[in-house]
Amino acid sequence: MQRRQFLALSGLGLAGMMLPNARLIAAEELLAPADVARRKALADTVLALARKGGASYCDVRIGRYLNQAIVTREDKVQNVTNSESAGVGIRVIVDGAWGFAASNQSTDQGVAAAVAQALAIARANAKIQTRPVQLAPTPGVGEVRWQTPIRRNAMAVPVKDKVDLLLSINAAALNAGASFINSQLFLVNEQKYFASSDGSWIDQDVHRIWLPFTATAIDTASSKFRTRNGLSAPAGMGWEFLDGDAAGKYHLPGGVIGYGHSYDPVEDAIAAAKQAQEKLRAPSVKPGKYDLVLDPSNLFLTIHENVGHPLELDRVLGYEANYAGTSFATLDKRDAGFRWGSDIVNFTADKTQPYSLGAVGYDDEGVKCRRWDLVKDGVLVNYQATRDEVHILGESASHGCSYADSWKSVQFQRMANVSLAPGKAPLTPAQMVKDVENGIYIHGRGSYSIDQQRYNAQFGGQLCYQIKNGEITGMVEDAAYQIRTPEFWNACSAICDERDFRLGGSFFDGKGQPGQVSAVSHGSATTRFDGVNIINTARSLG
Repeated sequence: MQRRQFLALSGLGLAGMMLPNARLIAAEELLAPADVARRKALADTVLALARKGGASYCDVRIGRYLNQAIVTREDKVQNVTNSESAGVGIRVIVDGAWGFAASNQSTDQGVAAAVAQALAIARANAKIQTRPVQLAPTPGVGEVRWQTPIRRNAMAVPVKDKVDLLLSINAAALNAGASFINSQLFLVNEQKYFASSDGSWIDQDVHRIWLPFTATAIDTASSKFRTRNGLSAPAGMGWEFLDGDAAGKYHLPGGVIGYGHSYDPVEDAIAAAKQAQEKLRAPSVKPGKYDLVLDPSNLFLTIHENVGHPLELDRVLGYEANYAGTSFATLDKRDAGFRWGSDIVNFTADKTQPYSLGAVGYDDEGVKCRRWDLVKDGVLVNYQATRDEVHILGESASHGCSYADSWKSVQFQRMANVSLAPGKAPLTPAQMVKDVENGIYIHGRGSYSIDQQRYNAQFGGQLCYQIKNGEITGMVEDAAYQIRTPEFWNACSAICDERDFRLGGSFFDGKGQPGQVSAVSHGSATTRFDGVNIINTARSLG
């Protein structure tokens, strides 16, 4: 990661943490409990006012969004931010049209004004809407509660302990040969209360954690530099994610250590410093056709961009276009049994995946979350849809993938945790590598580029190793693979078994106008693709 990329990441992270109407608070206030009884009373007031005002449907989200971000560089703390954003978002259907309004005043008077505004907006929309909203039925679930199954609330850990951890990461990297190191810690706690006229009152407490870093090594003689980012993934977990449990480590070919549901950031920082130095000495890759072996820490992003996004139904229909384009995966392809990948390629969408960023009990429309197939035995079979979209697919129940990043934002279709199923036959990464004659083995997220329909793309990585006759012969630099989505997944020839299954993820995934961010994970085991084009990103055409 270059300095400008770090600044962009830090800026995006802090911007993402500072939600609408957020206020800076003391760290101790992050632990203040929510008053569920008061929330239910307020929700009941909203539902009654909406019904009285002529709404055929109403839902209300009462949210308290807590965020903490700590940013360090070498032996300096650059920023510590604690923020809270709280308010009420209200949706109604009147005369077949949606209306939405929000208020940061969680009082009877505040929500009464917001209900009136939502009703007025719905009536205005009804005058120009050509088709009424068709809302898939969702049974009421009564009063229920769901919480991320954490062992230790990361918000309760003293700021000093968090700063000490980040500075120890930095010191370890510098002692191992890094010239520079920056590290960050991002924590999110969404306390969300949902109620609807369907008869649901749902209280949810959602936690997420991410500790990214970038180590830089510089050759002072040539001024050449190389970086290596951390190889962990953000997770839907508590502070226990950072316990460095040996059971969460994966010892991989080439001496690389991967991480699952437990992360040792100091160990990874030491490895990053050494590998950044190794990258300085590595030869530039020779472009051409190679068999690719992709670690889950790399493949997650390809799944995210070229499977998850193109199978969002709003993107397929063209409702979502300005923010990163539409989709090549049109409905006629599903109806024709489009061959997305080889027979061993199976993709599922799952909002219940343990440890994942997107795991919740119910989505932001009160739909109980579940798992469903997107690609089965290589064939496109379904998409991701919400209550007012799923009838277009000929289905009667929402997939449960509606989300809003704030009480002030209207909920809409967001990506579920989309994952590639592991192989059924026993296969380890080491065994996979032994069967490759001429290949490249890639770890970590690198630079990438995607076209406006998610059909053509290019992906780099953090660590790239050459494979010759079943042996890793050394590191190479400047490698990126070019793909056309269906050709790439049809070139999938082997997938390691479930023992190697790991999650990657995006902590700040953008979509919509006005833009919203969501967090989503993608799982896979190490996977092989045959005959993929590798380019040299350092080669000049001039």
